[in-house]
Amino acid sequence: MRRQFDSPIVLLGARLLSPYIMVFGWYVIFHGHYSPGGGFQGGALLAASILLMRVAGGRRVSRLQIREFATTPLAIIGVFIYFATGLTAMAMGGYFLDYEMLPLPGLDPPSLRYYGILIIEVGIGLAVMAILIMIFDNMVKGEDYA
Repeated sequence: MRRQFDSPIVLLGARLLSPYIMVFGWYVIFHGHYSPGGGFQGGALLAASILLMRVAGGRRVSRLQIREFATTPLAIIGVFIYFATGLTAMAMGGYFLDYEMLPLPGLDPPSLRYYGILIIEVGIGLAVMAILIMIFDNMVKGEDYA
C-alpha cells in the first residue's frame, strides 16, 4: 500500500546523500584517534546514513540494508573489539587499554598507541551504529512506516 506522503524526490535525495554521509562517518572513525571525532561520532553518522534511507524509503528499502536481526550481532562485535583490545593489553602485563602492551610486532610505542586507538574506535563505531539502528527499529516496530 502506498503512503500518501511517499515522494520519489525525497527518496532520490536520500539515495544521493546517504553514501556521502556514510563515507564521512568512516572518515571520522578512522581519523578520530588523532583529530576531533572518533567512534561515537562516526557511528552516529553511519547510523544516520542508514536511518535516512529507512525514513525516506520505508520497510521495503530497509530490507535491502542492515536487517533487524543483524544489528545485535554487530553491536556485540563492536563491544567485543573494544574489550578484546583492553584485555589483550592486560594479558600482556599492562593495564586495561594500555596500547603499548599490544602484541603487534615491529612497532614502536607511538605506533602501538596509534593502531590501538584506531582498533577501539572501529569497535565503538560499530557498536554505536548498531545500537542507534536498534533504537529506531524498536521505536517503529508495529507501525507502518512504509
